[in-house]
Amino acid sequence: MTITGIGGFFFRSRDPQARADWYRVHLGIAAGEDGAWQQAAGPTVFAPFPADSDYFAADQPFMLNLRVSDLDSLTRSLTDAGIPVERRDDWTDTPYGSFARIHDPEGLPLELWEPAPTD
Repeated sequence: MTITGIGGFFFRSRDPQARADWYRVHLGIAAGEDGAWQQAAGPTVFAPFPADSDYFAADQPFMLNLRVSDLDSLTRSLTDAGIPVERRDDWTDTPYGSFARIHDPEGLPLELWEPAPTD
C-alpha cells in the first residue's frame, strides 16, 4: 500500500467563504465546498521542522508551500492587488528554485515556490 498524493488540505477559518474567495481570486485555487483544485504534477515536499525553527512564524503550526509557474508575474499581480509580498535575495535562484512569501487574510503564511528548471 502506498500514498499517491495529498487528497485535501482542511483548516479552520473565522470566515470560510471569504477565505475561499481570496484563494480563488488571488491564487487561482478552487477552494471551498464547491470545487476541487486539480494540481499539476510535480514535487511535493513533506517535511517536519524543528519546533524552534525560525523558517516561519513561531505562532503558526505549519506553512503552506505552493508551486507556481511564473513567480515574478504572480508577485506583481499580488502586489497590484494590495497583498504584501516578501522577497529576499537569498530566496532567488537557489538550487531548489525561487521563493516569495505572502499571508492569507487570516495570517496563514504561504510560501510561493517556482522550482528550479530541470535539465
